[in-house]
Amino acid sequence: MRLEDIQNSLIVSCQPVPGGPMDSAEMVVGFALAALAAGAKALRVESVAYVAAVRRATTAPIIGIVKQDRTDTEVRITPLIEQVIALAQAGADVIAFDATRRQRPVPVAELTAAVKAQGRLAMADCSDLEDARAALAAGVDFVGTTLSGYAGGPIPEDPDFALISALRTLTPHVIAEGRIRTTAQAAEAARRGAWSVVVGSAITRTEHASEWFRDAVEGAARIASRPALAIDIGGTKTLVALVESAQVLDAVTLATSRDEGPDAWIAALAHETNAWRGRYALVGAAVTGLVSNGTWSALNPATLTIPDDYPIVDKLSAAFSVPAYAANDAQAAAWGEYRYGAGENADTVFLTISTGIGGGVVIGGRPLLGLAGHFGLLRSPSRDSTSPFENEVSGRWMAAEAARSGHTVDAQGVFAAARRGEPWADAIIAESAARVALLCEDLQLAFDPKRIVIGGGIGLAEGYLDRLRALMQKTRPRLRPQLVSAKLGVNAGLIGVADLASISL
Repeated sequence: MRLEDIQNSLIVSCQPVPGGPMDSAEMVVGFALAALAAGAKALRVESVAYVAAVRRATTAPIIGIVKQDRTDTEVRITPLIEQVIALAQAGADVIAFDATRRQRPVPVAELTAAVKAQGRLAMADCSDLEDARAALAAGVDFVGTTLSGYAGGPIPEDPDFALISALRTLTPHVIAEGRIRTTAQAAEAARRGAWSVVVGSAITRTEHASEWFRDAVEGAARIASRPALAIDIGGTKTLVALVESAQVLDAVTLATSRDEGPDAWIAALAHETNAWRGRYALVGAAVTGLVSNGTWSALNPATLTIPDDYPIVDKLSAAFSVPAYAANDAQAAAWGEYRYGAGENADTVFLTISTGIGGGVVIGGRPLLGLAGHFGLLRSPSRDSTSPFENEVSGRWMAAEAARSGHTVDAQGVFAAARRGEPWADAIIAESAARVALLCEDLQLAFDPKRIVIGGGIGLAEGYLDRLRALMQKTRPRLRPQLVSAKLGVNAGLIGVADLASISL
């Protein structure tokens, strides 16, 4: 066998659960032939007897190992030279062995020499970069990530992609192995430079794969059987509700005490909803600003001031004793409208125009998270201004413009004055609408959504949406956004974040 024979290929590990229903030579040969028929280029087989059985059935490359539990060492993959010889005689083309730096009965260099003496290729199953460096110095042909996480410390859940990349700096002949359970993980291993990728339990250990799917189904069923506790923290008030699908079963509104900070807000919410404990399986929070990797940061402190990288997911989980999830409030509302409201499960951009401006995007059935949708923070080179877009169209801007005109009213007061026919108020609304109309046309060009859903106190104010549509009448039909009113109202964020939490946790 040449090293190139398994380049850019899938290797299937045909190792049944010891003592399980599949633990027989007939089953192992069946696994092997099925894998090869589907396009696998090589096999990894445990035990001398099973290697010999598979060799009689195929000429495909075989990586042979022996697993042996010993009292004198934790090394259990092909620890002895006599096992190397027996595997070679049984027909293994590559012989793999534990190459960790733990106390061992036979040094790595001697095992490598024994493999070479049999005319076979040697694979070192490594736990880290130093294992691989020493094994390569001893003359092995392949290094594998097989033992990452198994040579001390807690065993991780995911493949060690970082180790694949690190080993690739030492040699091109890296075999990615260990906890690769999905096609996406296998592809990522290949992208990291793996010479070939080994998949075992996900293909040939029915017991393990069945457990994964059972846990997923039962876990989802447990969550689906109870409502979610949904929280929407706004600049002036906080909504908290029990939500099941698109139904708000119970709800409470609290004032957001801006000076107290998020620890106090969460404590108040936990106290206020204490009677609901046991009725929900998870908690989801929709918040203004940026949510990233479970932390929360303000993007426009004028809306709500919070500490940078506040660990909101951990804080919520501790306060409510259930798994927690958090998302930007407008992104959560966008998802709610997409799933249960005006978006109608088509590509949707959501734009909320209120005290500030927020937004969210759902394309191809996926919400764009992180910074996506923060349209209120956009800056335009056509305006002589360094302030965010929302500071020139939102409710705060309307109140400020009214004051400049000598009228001490909020945005609602501006709309009321416009309905009475007062020109100064109409001019403020017209300027806001003209700027938002341009934004909508830009969003259509950027995302080409099926519709743009307009929400928020300003966006849904009487006559505002009609102004936007009128301003776009001269736009070419293919470039003209389809503007629709949000349907879920103030509950969009609650419904959206409850649904996102249920599919994310």
